[in-house]
Amino acid sequence: MANTHWTILADNESDREQLFEKILYSHELPKALEGFKGLKGGLLSQSEIDRYIEEEERHDLKVLTKGRKQRLKTLSSGERKKALLEYLLSQDNEFLILDNPLDNLDGTSREALQRLLKKLAHQIPLIQLITRKADKLSFPCKWALLHQNELRIINDPTDMELETRIVHHKGAVPGPLNPILLASDSLVLFNKVNVDYGNKPVLHQITWELKPGEFWQLTGSNGSGKTTLLSLITGENPKAYGQDITLFGKRKGSGESVWEIKEKLGYFTPAMIDRFRGYHSLENMLISGLHDSIGLYVQPTKVEQDLALNWLKYLGLKDRSKRYFHELSLGQQRLIMCVRAMIKHPPLLILDEPTAGLVDSSAALVVDLVNQMALTSQSCIVFVSHRQEPGLNPQFTYSLRPGTHGSTGGVIDESL
Repeated sequence: MANTHWTILADNESDREQLFEKILYSHELPKALEGFKGLKGGLLSQSEIDRYIEEEERHDLKVLTKGRKQRLKTLSSGERKKALLEYLLSQDNEFLILDNPLDNLDGTSREALQRLLKKLAHQIPLIQLITRKADKLSFPCKWALLHQNELRIINDPTDMELETRIVHHKGAVPGPLNPILLASDSLVLFNKVNVDYGNKPVLHQITWELKPGEFWQLTGSNGSGKTTLLSLITGENPKAYGQDITLFGKRKGSGESVWEIKEKLGYFTPAMIDRFRGYHSLENMLISGLHDSIGLYVQPTKVEQDLALNWLKYLGLKDRSKRYFHELSLGQQRLIMCVRAMIKHPPLLILDEPTAGLVDSSAALVVDLVNQMALTSQSCIVFVSHRQEPGLNPQFTYSLRPGTHGSTGGVIDESL
């Protein structure tokens, strides 16, 4: 079969998994893709990577990292995708589905994968499903739009418009119930911090200070140590002990508990959404953020309910307060999760890739919300992203730069 390539733009209400199932395993393919019927295909997606990681962790079954000392979980996002792609090509697949392949990749890794895909396009048909227009394939292809379960062919890619009108958040965000008192005006202080894992250096001489009210963006290439750096702050990394690190006025290792840290910390990364698989109303989702619990297991007070409703009103979702979280679109879920992390106005709010996998309009709404939270609160916000999000207005950027002794860090003042 001739190498006919497709780019499919999906909105946040589309059932991508069902489309993949139809293409790979069903005899009832969408009419546009009937040319792939009977062919053996492979799927390059984050969900597939997660599945292989779970196989390694639970059953010590190494598939993508067979013959390597390093486990899949310890590889960077770019290395994981490359490992999966190499495995798929070794399985004699006749076409490949690429699910947001450029997501979670830094600029260098994106360019490298794009070059690889362009070369691969001469050998095998590719179906790329994307949620951001800027991620489209760089070589000729056919175009389609995916909305819910409907796939529609279009002739002109400039017509790829699934976006809804963006309603910007205006005014100050709702305030806290009980402001959290601090013993110091320095939230996080790293002084020449070094981290290595065995013979692999990760961070080298990291010096960084976070103060109330600041708005930071944390950047760095895949594998530069951003996740390690964040884990030193959240208290989940034992490598923090013995280092010159001060968190919320207390020297690390001076007797502070993980719960004391979490009380002053708000945190969200998209992987957290998988923990909320039950029937959680939007109101209860937000109130659970006040209790740092997965789900709400106490009777909320009237004051807590009023605060949750004020936030939902701010998001334009007040009329859906009793709706279940899993019924929302992906973009709406991200907004709720950002607010859940912010609702107690923590001294430090970390948002780790909050726009990953979103369509352009939904990403713009998340960025707009984060800008308003930074502008109208005293929380220090750290926004982590591989992508330079249009409209994001951080005051400073802390950039990790890989080196032979581990990544070093530097501050960029965005106001200059």
